[in-house]
Amino acid sequence: RVGGGAGRGAAATGGGGPTRFTALLALPGGKHAGGLADTLMDHAKGRPATMRGSLTWDQGTEMARHAALTLATDMPVYFAHPHSPWERPTNENTNGLIREYLPKGEYITSHQPYLDAIADELNDRPRSVLGYYTPREIFQKLLLDNEPEPDPVATTG
Repeated sequence: RVGGGAGRGAAATGGGGPTRFTALLALPGGKHAGGLADTLMDHAKGRPATMRGSLTWDQGTEMARHAALTLATDMPVYFAHPHSPWERPTNENTNGLIREYLPKGEYITSHQPYLDAIADELNDRPRSVLGYYTPREIFQKLLLDNEPEPDPVATTG
């Protein structure tokens, strides 16, 4: 999650796993537990199962509804130890990249198309950890590799 200065807007951030695919989700009500859980539930429902392995969060109170999130999405939520950003390195790195667009202390808009444009730029940015592929390329490959095989059709001859 990234927050604006003095509680001026917030956005949930996600980007991890094998793809490093970034999601940047508006939190119009700020970083409150109810709004965050609802936003994450809506987002997770639109993701393929292969992209909903788990969620690792910091110790913030905004994840007070983690059990409801797990029940609604079948996605376990884990918590990093306090003051241990190295337990979530991809998220910390992603938040640093997002801060190039949304500097610390600045208002964070709740205009989702604007946040989507930032995420799109980050997802089209090659990463050394991905062999200089982009997160979008790795994400698309993962989706293609996990497509179900078509059922064979019996024919008569």
